[in-house]
Amino acid sequence: MAVLVTGGAGYIGSHMVWALLDAGEDVVVFDRLSTGFDWAVAPEAKLVVGDVADKDLLMATIRDNDVDAIIHFAGSIVVPESVSDPLSYYENNTSNSRTLIEAAVKTGVRHFIFSSTAAVYGTVGADPVTEDVPRNPDSPYGMSKLMTEIILSDVAKAHDFRFTALRYFNVSGADPKGRTGQSTKGATHLIKVACETALAKREMIEVFGTDYSTPDGTCIRDYIHVTDLANAHLLALKRLRAGGESLIANCGYGRGYSVLEVLDTVQRVTGRPLPIRYGPRRPGDAVAIVANSDLARSEFGWQPSHDNLEEIVSSALAWEDSLSRRNTPR
Repeated sequence: MAVLVTGGAGYIGSHMVWALLDAGEDVVVFDRLSTGFDWAVAPEAKLVVGDVADKDLLMATIRDNDVDAIIHFAGSIVVPESVSDPLSYYENNTSNSRTLIEAAVKTGVRHFIFSSTAAVYGTVGADPVTEDVPRNPDSPYGMSKLMTEIILSDVAKAHDFRFTALRYFNVSGADPKGRTGQSTKGATHLIKVACETALAKREMIEVFGTDYSTPDGTCIRDYIHVTDLANAHLLALKRLRAGGESLIANCGYGRGYSVLEVLDTVQRVTGRPLPIRYGPRRPGDAVAIVANSDLARSEFGWQPSHDNLEEIVSSALAWEDSLSRRNTPR
């Protein structure tokens, strides 16, 4: 039996592949390599280059590799881009996910883990948010993920099919063993951009909005180390295989940091100032979003071990430095 990881050549997906292999699983990666890299896929995993929109190739891959579980990361993730180009997000995140879910049902795959997002909530304030609060996405990105959650829920009621949707908060950092990290050129993740700026790969970092209703006027987010997130997927998979029912759960630490607090941490870790430019708000950005992850802790025993912003920043910096020395096209 094997686990199929869509988007397994990307940032979070590549960490998931290593975590699965470390746990003794056979892994098949399905990725069109639009933002991911073949070199980011662990050598022990099988890579199939393809688009999640290709149902026939998906079904053949599932059958040929005796896949019993799917972990779905493939998708588009840039909030402002989703505002300017919503149709592409509904195609890539919602329509293509529907195709993958159909392929799973038709091939008898019963276990499905979906990469959802805290963006389904919209702006909810600085208090930790639970899974049962009203969902009111501020962007097509968040809505495209929420629509996929709805599809999963409906399919689970109609078929022998169970899922876990993990609503990520701000995923950051890199593999502590240095095997993979955030490698996408032009990425928009705050810590990634700040690390690139600290290493002079960018001229400056821009802060989008300083007039939010927060203590320092900048947005507040809950930053989770990518290794803790990958471990949450492992535990969620174990729970599903043991007969656990479908579940939607948050993955975050329950503590928020503002944009300026994150930049201060990067400056403290590197010991050098960052060139910062202050600009207007970006469309689609929520003011503040922080996780209550009690459900993940109680349902599948998730216990984060990297809940430290300086550790997250340090691992991201180490990976960014290693990218500078790679002889691999980016």
